[in-house]
Amino acid sequence: MVVGDFAIELDTVVIGAGPGGYVAAIRAAEMGQKVAIIEREYIGGVCLNVGCIPSKALISAGHHYQESLDSSLFGVTSKDVELDFTKTQDWKDNQVVKSLTSGVGMLLKKHKVEIIEGEAFFVDDHTLRVIHPDSAQTYSFNNAIVATGSRPIEIPGFKFGGRVLDSTGGLNLKEVPKKFVIIGGGVIGAELGGAYANLGSEVTILEGSPSILPTYEKDMVKLVTDDFKKKNVTVVTSAMAKEAIDNGDSVTVKYEVDGKEQSVEADFVMVTVGRRPNTDDLGLEQAGVEIGERGLIPVDKQGRTNVANIFAIGDIVPGAALAHKASYEAKIAAEAISGKKVAVDYKAMPAVAFTDPELASVGMTIAEAKEAGIEAKSFKFPFAGNGRAISLGKTEGFLRLVTTIEDHVIIGAQIGGVGASDMVSELALAIESGMNAEDIALTIHPHPSLGEITMDTAELALGLPIHI
Repeated sequence: MVVGDFAIELDTVVIGAGPGGYVAAIRAAEMGQKVAIIEREYIGGVCLNVGCIPSKALISAGHHYQESLDSSLFGVTSKDVELDFTKTQDWKDNQVVKSLTSGVGMLLKKHKVEIIEGEAFFVDDHTLRVIHPDSAQTYSFNNAIVATGSRPIEIPGFKFGGRVLDSTGGLNLKEVPKKFVIIGGGVIGAELGGAYANLGSEVTILEGSPSILPTYEKDMVKLVTDDFKKKNVTVVTSAMAKEAIDNGDSVTVKYEVDGKEQSVEADFVMVTVGRRPNTDDLGLEQAGVEIGERGLIPVDKQGRTNVANIFAIGDIVPGAALAHKASYEAKIAAEAISGKKVAVDYKAMPAVAFTDPELASVGMTIAEAKEAGIEAKSFKFPFAGNGRAISLGKTEGFLRLVTTIEDHVIIGAQIGGVGASDMVSELALAIESGMNAEDIALTIHPHPSLGEITMDTAELALGLPIHI
């Protein structure tokens, strides 16, 4: 400790103000704890500022642009449609992102959470220092929740800067690129690839594995690749990215497929091959916190590290890197500090890709069920059999239920189609509650609605289908 730097006492301190951190801070305050939250960059973290939220805003803008260009299916024709991308970006930044981040700031203040701006470093298991641009301060604490999130991975030959972008740069382009190369066809790459294709870009996606969106089942992925073909998006799988050459007014991307080197020229290249946990340069070792493989922190069922009073949540712990997972873990950790007997249960953790069409999955796939030794069967109902989907002109896709054979208990679901991101919540609740197909079938769903697809699939599972 620096001479004259007297430690300020804190009760519970949260490091990071993303969807894990700010939720942890608010829940801890609701539990009666005196809370401070430390953030080095911006309230709301990556998700609200340069991730989940702004990407969905651009996806939405792309949909509106495409609908304006051609809605002849509905008898609507348009003339002289123009895209002012400067206004699009202004709407995204000032009406969407700022609205949410300022709202989070107000919620923190409402719950009397002290906001400390700066970068936190552990001194030991009860002390940390916060470095400000022109000063530093030492704090002592009783409990800490580390929620520092993750950052994009930079790969050899593609140093970020200029025409080589990470996902943040891809979201903040000043104009829509005529040609856009994306390295990595996971959720982020596929979502933004679709968004920029809708906004008018000629998109090429280079994916190292045999398929884009490798965490989703093949028939779900086919819905997206079929849509990409309609939009002239080039998808190259089993491609190894080698190098980006900045030509000044363009960039040449070299890659290898089946041992043959190829290249593609574009205005920009965006690298979305994954994210790295922000667990370095925190001084965690000074606090005695164990860091495992790939920089992830091992934790117990309450988010507690090997140091009893230090917890970790979100992208820095093992498991899916999902904002809603971080928020869920945040509540568990905050309540555990208050002495509540709580524990994480990932039985029904939904995952969503905001592609065209949307993909959503929760619980087990049929393959996972069989691997776990569960006698299960799957049932699939097409969106084309639903009145609401037909009236929307969005009949591509299906909903699949995975149920036990003996008593039709719902253990998994996969959806590919319009509104999948909203529909999956009902199925997450069904799995979490141990419901069976009859529970869903006997639940009255409004007509006409996409929700009826869930009911129809449940009836199909019971052998009593009406609409197929």
